[in-house]
Amino acid sequence: MGQTTAAVPEPHPHSQPHPHPHATRENILFGGVYGAVLACSMVAALTQYGHTDRGSRRYDALWLLVTAAASALAHGYAHYIAERAPHRRWDALRTLRDEWPLVAAALPTVLLLAGAGWGWWPANGVEYAAFVLNIALLFCLGLVTARWSARSWVAAMVIGAVDALLGVVVVVANALIK
Repeated sequence: MGQTTAAVPEPHPHSQPHPHPHATRENILFGGVYGAVLACSMVAALTQYGHTDRGSRRYDALWLLVTAAASALAHGYAHYIAERAPHRRWDALRTLRDEWPLVAAALPTVLLLAGAGWGWWPANGVEYAAFVLNIALLFCLGLVTARWSARSWVAAMVIGAVDALLGVVVVVANALIK
């Protein structure tokens, strides 16, 4: 009894849709957590020297937006070059596009800081509202993502609390460093 093996031809690289290496829900969690922690950290760093006037808050909002965009580009680029598979045309742009949750998670804080800069609310102390906002965002991201993964409500609450703890660590570090 002899066994024969037939060579299976490799599919043409353009014959099938390119599988995406990262699930959308996974991107939302990773990018969202990264963006919220980044926003929390940037607010802590930018308010370190006590500049709380309206001009400083507009500056802070712009720097947070630039930093979030640069982080998304760097993260997307790292994913692109780390993939060992051959790349097709536009794969780099698709990879960068998939980093939108990181920027989206930072946008509420950008709006909060910009609003303080435009005089919609007091510029002094807005960092505390930003910390609360980002900690709540982290909790919600953990909770929703855990529920998407069919985890129990108790497990989802624990995961949300652990995510929120990342923001709390930034706030505590900010208090200790000042």
